[in-house]
Amino acid sequence: MNRIKETFNRLYLKKQKALVVYLMVGYPDYETSLKAFNTVLENGADILEIGFPFSDPVADGPTIQIAHEVALNNGIKSHHVFEAVKTLRRDFPHIPFLLMTYYNPVFRIGQESFCCLAKESGLDGFIVPDLPPEECVPLKETMKNYGLSLILLASPTSTEKRLRLICEKTDDMVYFVSVTGTTGERKDLPFKELKDKVHHYRKICSKPVVVGFGVSTKAHVREISCFADGVVVGSSIVKLSSQKNMKKLADKVKELKEGTLKSGVLS
Repeated sequence: MNRIKETFNRLYLKKQKALVVYLMVGYPDYETSLKAFNTVLENGADILEIGFPFSDPVADGPTIQIAHEVALNNGIKSHHVFEAVKTLRRDFPHIPFLLMTYYNPVFRIGQESFCCLAKESGLDGFIVPDLPPEECVPLKETMKNYGLSLILLASPTSTEKRLRLICEKTDDMVYFVSVTGTTGERKDLPFKELKDKVHHYRKICSKPVVVGFGVSTKAHVREISCFADGVVVGSSIVKLSSQKNMKKLADKVKELKEGTLKSGVLS
């Protein structure tokens, strides 16, 4: 059983939901990003989403767009990303690591080479926001040869036919986008609509579903944890990492994790 499945099974037995945390390699600088990754992993992140800097991050809002730009200006290349993963894997052997990357870097490096580097570094899979399920098969087959999971995105506008296709093609879980648009902190989220959409998803697909885009507070996490298997928090965490205040970052992750617990309190 892979680390993603093991994590969801473990959390299910503990009546917890998964806290998925996103950070960018090389933002605000390489060393600080490594400290930030360690901090979130030590303080409650169940699954780590690792940002791969790219020049045209169309699914991302202003906060993460800035992180992409700064990381690229810092000279972050693919080998820095894979080296960061390798470093983190030594200290966190059981936590799933998912690379959030657009398809262009995979294409440029080559699917075979990219998957080989990913496996050697200790990654468990990829989330590729600009890769639709209709076009994912070549990458999915290559990833399968390396024991890597491809995680696909669904949205509130996904039809039943499309959800079935996404469920068929995705591995281990589905990333359900809370709203149409880009990533970024939001004050309010459409919880009732989301709950209905996720319940409809569960009639079609039995794979775990995590909800992201706009999630930034403990209250958001608590509400979503009532109907999803996990939540993804990115922009608010990226913003804190830029401040280089690891104590504040640790406290934020602990607070978010408490929102995933049935009792609401870490034991």
